[in-house]
Amino acid sequence: MALLYRLPFLLLLTGLASAAMIVPAAVALWTESFQDARSFFYSGLVGLILCALISLALANRPHNRNAIRQLMALLGSFLILPAVLAVPFYESIQTTTFLNAYLEMVSSLSTTGLPLFAPERLSMAEHLWRAQVAWMGGLLMWVAAAAILAPLNLGGFEVTSLGEPGQDMVAGAARRDTANPASRLARSAAVLVPSYSLLTLALWVLLLIAGDAPFVALVHAMSVMSTSGISPVGGPTGASSGIAGEAIMAVFLLFALSRVTFSQDTSTSQRARLFHDPEFRLGLGIVLTIPTLLMLRHFVAALDIGDQNNIVAAARAFWGAAFTVLSFLTTHGFSSVDWADAQAWSGLETPGLILMGLALIGGGVATTAGGVKLMRVFALIMNGMREVDRLVHPSSVGRSGLVSRRTRREGAFIAWVFFMIFAITLAATTVAFAAFSIPFEQSLVFAVASLSNCGPLVEVVQAGRLTLIELGPGPKIIASFAMIMGRLEMLALVVILTPDLWRD
Repeated sequence: MALLYRLPFLLLLTGLASAAMIVPAAVALWTESFQDARSFFYSGLVGLILCALISLALANRPHNRNAIRQLMALLGSFLILPAVLAVPFYESIQTTTFLNAYLEMVSSLSTTGLPLFAPERLSMAEHLWRAQVAWMGGLLMWVAAAAILAPLNLGGFEVTSLGEPGQDMVAGAARRDTANPASRLARSAAVLVPSYSLLTLALWVLLLIAGDAPFVALVHAMSVMSTSGISPVGGPTGASSGIAGEAIMAVFLLFALSRVTFSQDTSTSQRARLFHDPEFRLGLGIVLTIPTLLMLRHFVAALDIGDQNNIVAAARAFWGAAFTVLSFLTTHGFSSVDWADAQAWSGLETPGLILMGLALIGGGVATTAGGVKLMRVFALIMNGMREVDRLVHPSSVGRSGLVSRRTRREGAFIAWVFFMIFAITLAATTVAFAAFSIPFEQSLVFAVASLSNCGPLVEVVQAGRLTLIELGPGPKIIASFAMIMGRLEMLALVVILTPDLWRD
């Protein structure tokens, strides 16, 4: 165990990824897909041998000496590790380019889930590998948020913490942290890995009980926990569990609304109960408000066709809208079976702009969800409400709590800075896509889906009119970098590029 502490973080992840290739190899062997079995087994075996040799060569050199280096290793993981993960995927498909395989692995590892390959084109082992990589990517972000981003006040923690982004509460602690970063990483993994695994197992069993096939239930369970939106059958519409399965998945998607659902270390209230958490309350408010407004809109439209008294249709329309809103708010991207019924009931098409806005908002801090994050949105709302109060009552005094003052002042300022950086990056990414003769609407959808890590948004909004796999190498490379920037967040990349934090 002491030897593992001394190994580079990227090397540890590569070794774990190589060992994970044995699972799809076994599944391929069971289904008698011998080409897939050889591809995954040999790739995993070679990867483990190389990692073992490099580990022996680096055994006497200390690594993971500070949190900034770990953050740099995390960035390197999302750039380099997909190339390792793409090797067996590329060898098993045999009918695609390595760039497509790399883009698929970046999409999976970043829990984006961009729809590149048609479900019928991939074998069972290949579908399992996509879901497994996404599941590992979600777990990586859980652990990294607690062990790497939180000590540096990044990833949304900067809104309520007392330290500046890139440093701990003690000035310069990012450079002189007395705690061993490797030990902190091991402690976080020891706490979060069992919880993540047990939740996935419980969701798998519940989906089996609801009527899904074992393989479909497993992929959907890993997809929901990682909020990747990966499915071998096209989501709930191709599954057998129906509304019961959607209800089960909706319960587990709540874990992506707030970290307080499985940890109390980011609670902004002295009362650490779930319903006192601002992220969870804001997320539930959005999930209930938007379907209600859509239903009223549908009800008014239904007056013209005389179907306003159909209570069953109204209930199904509300559920379809609620599940879809929750799914896209958590950047998961599954559409409800009743999403089409919600539109047909009213005779109107719900605009995809709403789903794009939900994906941009994103889920909770330190969860597998992408987007701007609910905590930053909450800080901006609190600051806006306070400014309106001061316009009406200039002599009024705000709430005196330390966290309240931090959220309204420094937290809101940092949230606004992040929002501006995100908006500029979104505009630049859209222009970059458009530079390759992609229409503006499609370029905007690609940019939003990549930066918010909500890949299914492309298929839902564009209805399959244009996919990335049909484009050239340029847009694919841009999409890969955009997904990585969205996963690590631009504020963390700014901290990496800050030279002062690298000085001893």
